[in-house]
Amino acid sequence: MVYVQALIILVCGLFIVSIVHIFIGRRLKRRCEAGAEGNRWWIVRTGFKKILVPLLYIVVIRLSVAGFAVNETVNRFFQGFISAVIAVLAVRATVFLLETSLRKYAQKTGHEEDEKRIKPLLSFVSFILWISAFIFLLDNLGFNISTLVAGLGVSGIAVAIAAQGILGDLFNYFVIFFDRPFELGDFVIFDDKMGVIEKIGIKTTRVRTLSGEQLIVSNSNLVNSRLHNYKRMERRRIVFRIGVVYQTTAAQLAQITEIIKGIIEGIEGAQFDRSHFQGFGDFALTFETVYYVLSPDYLVYMDVQQRINMELFKIFEEKGIEFAYPTQTLYLRSQGVESPQHGIDAEKES
Repeated sequence: MVYVQALIILVCGLFIVSIVHIFIGRRLKRRCEAGAEGNRWWIVRTGFKKILVPLLYIVVIRLSVAGFAVNETVNRFFQGFISAVIAVLAVRATVFLLETSLRKYAQKTGHEEDEKRIKPLLSFVSFILWISAFIFLLDNLGFNISTLVAGLGVSGIAVAIAAQGILGDLFNYFVIFFDRPFELGDFVIFDDKMGVIEKIGIKTTRVRTLSGEQLIVSNSNLVNSRLHNYKRMERRRIVFRIGVVYQTTAAQLAQITEIIKGIIEGIEGAQFDRSHFQGFGDFALTFETVYYVLSPDYLVYMDVQQRINMELFKIFEEKGIEFAYPTQTLYLRSQGVESPQHGIDAEKES
């Protein structure tokens, strides 16, 4: 009768679980295919198939054999089997919840690259969880895990000391993931290096330099460096100087700042800030100008600066204003009269 009762419980239980699995699974499948709102039902359906249904099967089997009178060895074996299955289901459930949470976090922040970066992070977390589940299983099977845990603790300290650089890079990977000092595709400058972030790994980050080669940098080095992220620049502040010769008249000097202002204000994507007669140089009258390029793109900045230079050269040529270049003036004394000579020719005559 005990065997008959166990068989009835087993058959009826498996039948009921199968019906529940089919009925609810189909309804959840239809929910998942119902458009954009199906994303939340996909989570429920996946959790139902991977966690709840296997757990129900384990409960049915456990109830069916509950009335058996078996020896201690068989009972321990069965208890170990149940514990192993529960441990596997618990790890799968935890990994599933972490994966879903991180995926939702990536979708909420709008960074598609994070979905690629989640995989190595989940692999590391899964490894830790499986190790913990294995230790838990050994404990339930009656093994003395105190020595094992103590050994792992001593070994962990030794490994941590030997691999502190690797562990530091791993920790800084989490810093990069959550703090986001840079992302894939960002143009960065750190130390004396510059390039585009190409891949962010658990230990190293790949940077594609301007000359074309791939630079592999440890995560600790990047996190601890003063890093300039030009991808997040909203606009560029540009300072440039020009010099005109000392023979320029006062009327011409008064026109230069207005000329520069008019050129910059006439360029789309450029914002004029100021332009001033800065000072008297060794061989030039210096003007300093500040303006903004309303784009972080370096090519846009170079196009704007090129147009400013071309317009300045053209207008200066029309108005007879000369750009300065390094010159020397030599004074030669001849019969008590000082006569100034300019440039290289005077130097040759002397």
